[in-house]
Amino acid sequence: MGGERKNSLLTLAGRVLNCAVSFVVFSVLDVLDIILCIVYKLIDYAVEAEWKPCYCSASKDMVAGSGSGSGGGPKVVRLCSSKLQLEDVSDTLYARPSVVMDAARKAGTTGSGASVVVSPAPAAPTFRVSTGVAEMIRGKIDRQRPTRPVPCWSDCCCKICNSWSTAATPSQLYVHVEGPRDGAAVPATEDVVFIHGFISSSTFWTETVFPAFSELTKSRYRLFAIDLLGFGRSPKPTDSLYTLREHLEMIEKSVLKRFEIGRFHLVAHSLGSILALALAVKHPEAVRSLTLVAPPYFPVPKGEERAAGQYVMRQVAPRRVWPAIAFGASMACWYEHVSRTICLTICKHHRLWDLLFRLLTRNRLGYFERRMFCTQLSIIKSFASSLFMDSG
Repeated sequence: MGGERKNSLLTLAGRVLNCAVSFVVFSVLDVLDIILCIVYKLIDYAVEAEWKPCYCSASKDMVAGSGSGSGGGPKVVRLCSSKLQLEDVSDTLYARPSVVMDAARKAGTTGSGASVVVSPAPAAPTFRVSTGVAEMIRGKIDRQRPTRPVPCWSDCCCKICNSWSTAATPSQLYVHVEGPRDGAAVPATEDVVFIHGFISSSTFWTETVFPAFSELTKSRYRLFAIDLLGFGRSPKPTDSLYTLREHLEMIEKSVLKRFEIGRFHLVAHSLGSILALALAVKHPEAVRSLTLVAPPYFPVPKGEERAAGQYVMRQVAPRRVWPAIAFGASMACWYEHVSRTICLTICKHHRLWDLLFRLLTRNRLGYFERRMFCTQLSIIKSFASSLFMDSG
């Protein structure tokens, strides 16, 4: 009995200590992220003569309008063909209250009979732009756009990092294809599309799953492993928001239309499960089967439906220093500029980290394990746009 009470007291003390240390650490990170935001805006202005609103900006800076269509969620202006349109974006990209704000809100709602009512920010008005104006903007953008893709800020000068910019068709996704060899007696009868998850690439499938397939399987199926937009060897356009719609359109363009795939099987992991579900909903007659590996499913209680993304963010990234996985998730989810600094430091020097790993492990890690680590580092810059995507 005394032992149980002692353990419960130790557990309570540990939770209190974790909360106290977390409050201090993440309060410092809140301030640091604001400072880095200003620093990066100045650097962007000095290098590119302009700066763009970042995800930590107020919603009025990021959001151009609130539509009354499906979902009615936050939207940004996108130039599509000869017209401007409102594009759905995830509210988790910019609605990021600080630790101090969260603490004040919780104190107000849990106090004795008192509550703090925070009125929501007014929705940005919808607007319409004439076709002539849209065409004028399109012409201006086309004149300023470089004739060939340039490396992103997180890429180093190595062949792998820049392979997307030197590809024959940089506007399409990188697709690894396996199946019957040319001149095979029996052509492939079915197609299977593999979609990787967050902080991954097509090597997740090609280095682990594909080698396990028998020759009989490879003689019957065409296997397609893709690098999603902004991941691996696929393009990383600077004007992309990496929304759900953009990912789907690139998959359709680079895989379904390019290889003339009519009906196919879908296999997806983690974040790729969201894309696979959306693809199945959009093309229900084309999907033969759907296999989801570790799909990101998070039940949302009643009353939280309107802010489901923020609720899930608080569960996945609770801004706690312990456990370590929660700390890492919190860093990636809540702090855009801190994460950008870490990524810039690591990704541009991933060959140095690869060398250090070789030395520390005495070269016991295989090529695939090292490449997976470096690939994860090189694509973490797209975390904010890809972690929680709207279904709109």
